[in-house]
Amino acid sequence: MRIKQLYVAAGQWSVSAVLICSAFASSVASADNSVDLGLEEGMRKAVFIVVDGIPADVLERVHTPNLDLISNAGGYTRAFVGGAIGTDTESPTVSAVGYQSLLTGTWANKHNVWDNEVRHPDYRYWDIFRIAKAFDQKLQTAVFSTWEYNRTRLLGDTLHAAGGRKLDHYVDGMEYDLARFPHDPDSLYIRAIDEHVATSAAEYISDKGPDLSWVYFQYTDDIGHFFGDSRQQDDALQLTDAWVGEIWKVIQQRQKLLAEDWLIIVTTDHGRSRQTGKDHGGHSQRERTTWISTNSRHLNGRFSQTPGIVDIVPSIVNHLDLQLPELIRSQLDGQAFIDRF
Repeated sequence: MRIKQLYVAAGQWSVSAVLICSAFASSVASADNSVDLGLEEGMRKAVFIVVDGIPADVLERVHTPNLDLISNAGGYTRAFVGGAIGTDTESPTVSAVGYQSLLTGTWANKHNVWDNEVRHPDYRYWDIFRIAKAFDQKLQTAVFSTWEYNRTRLLGDTLHAAGGRKLDHYVDGMEYDLARFPHDPDSLYIRAIDEHVATSAAEYISDKGPDLSWVYFQYTDDIGHFFGDSRQQDDALQLTDAWVGEIWKVIQQRQKLLAEDWLIIVTTDHGRSRQTGKDHGGHSQRERTTWISTNSRHLNGRFSQTPGIVDIVPSIVNHLDLQLPELIRSQLDGQAFIDRF
């Protein structure tokens, strides 16, 4: 990838401690979606994709032609997770913690997800889907995920405290369908589920064009835990890149045929340990260093300053042209890397 090569050549390796964030509810916001945010109608749409557990150095080394195409259309940058070390925002580099930081634009000291058990999320900090539905109930939303907890616990879809029903369509729960996806010690069933997620997302986006979608792939992280830094991990990344390419292809088709303005953001939730690449959860530079690939042509200076995972939601908000009241905006931990236009 040319952009990846230019990025590495520029020597931008440090992880910034600057915090940024999304749009969500203040601590005094009501439990339902009663804040009137108003929405201008338009053809802008957004999808964000999480490729689990791929460090920036791996992505930059492995040939990923579809992510290259996305980055060449907009930009690629290294990013960070885990908050600011030594402050209240310091957060474990664990999957569910990273997802919730992305979804709410807050670090763990606010959203209260500290591990993959997701025991007591603080739904006072709104996720991007709650924001979208509060903005306009007519906005169509969708989630395609290999892990059901993303919908049921992190988003808390249908829960009153989390804002009620926020998703118009979802594909998940396949990990419990042992008839279709029998479990095996090599996580081949997770690979099969990821493939089903990719196909389902591409077909639904092509047919329905939801306004806001989230796609989550798990297989790369499973392989990382099994083999660490390895050919197997590289192969898993390239496989997932092909699935991302399916989604990117239908987005391009819709843009051409329907004059829609699509934003795609692809990222990861954490890096991996320096020694073997099999572990994560701590605060080594490699565990904290992630990446963002996007097609946006409205990137601002923040994008080149090592943005945080919490910057993604406010960037989506800007692309979709959502107007946030001060009640919600005051809770943001950072700034968008996409300008309004």
